[in-house]
Amino acid sequence: MQVHVFDNAQQVGKAAAALFAAQITRKPDSVLGLATGSSPLGCYQQLIEWYQAGLLDFSQCVSYNLDEYVGISHTHPESYHQFMQDNLFHAINMKETHVPDGNAQDLWAEAAAYDAAIEKAGGIDIQLLGIGRNGHIGFNEPADRFVYGTQIVSLTKSTIEANRRFFDSEDQVPRKAISLGIGGIMHAKAVVLIAMGEDKAQAIRDTVKGDVTPAVQASILRFHPNATILVDKAAASLL
Repeated sequence: MQVHVFDNAQQVGKAAAALFAAQITRKPDSVLGLATGSSPLGCYQQLIEWYQAGLLDFSQCVSYNLDEYVGISHTHPESYHQFMQDNLFHAINMKETHVPDGNAQDLWAEAAAYDAAIEKAGGIDIQLLGIGRNGHIGFNEPADRFVYGTQIVSLTKSTIEANRRFFDSEDQVPRKAISLGIGGIMHAKAVVLIAMGEDKAQAIRDTVKGDVTPAVQASILRFHPNATILVDKAAASLL
């Protein structure tokens, strides 16, 4: 695991974008693992700028997103389908995009099909991750074990509270999500985790220096052969 500390969030986003740009340059038909939330926004904006400047081409790339809420419409402004459309997909020429279907009639069948589709595509070449304040990656919440495959997750109170800012009220925040499992994340050939802000400092400290434990799901990345953590000074303050 490599940890790189930057002065601010803008630098973190540009560094993450540079790793994705390098991957696409090396392998134009890369399979990209993408994430939602506020952390990736700087990375996505930089990728869009490089695409619009003619420096990047996504026309052979396929993307698979980490997760989606269960039970809200794909066009809901806070769905992860809509987030990706608004913040990246509308502005680039990605060949194919995939986000788990949180409205599938059989969610567990959808989970199995999602894993099978990623495997058929050759696996994820580079996976972008944010991190929750409780150390979750994707929507893999603290637990007593690591789950390999894509799963249906009940969100913890801290995650619901953290996501409440995106909704009109806490009651509107979905209580469940469908998420790529830890096995799927670990199977990616490269992983890039980004974190900014003092509220992520404890999670970063536990990930980098604490025990490897499913109580801090991100700590498993210590066993990944090609994991990079990009943080600003505030997020690195407890290292």
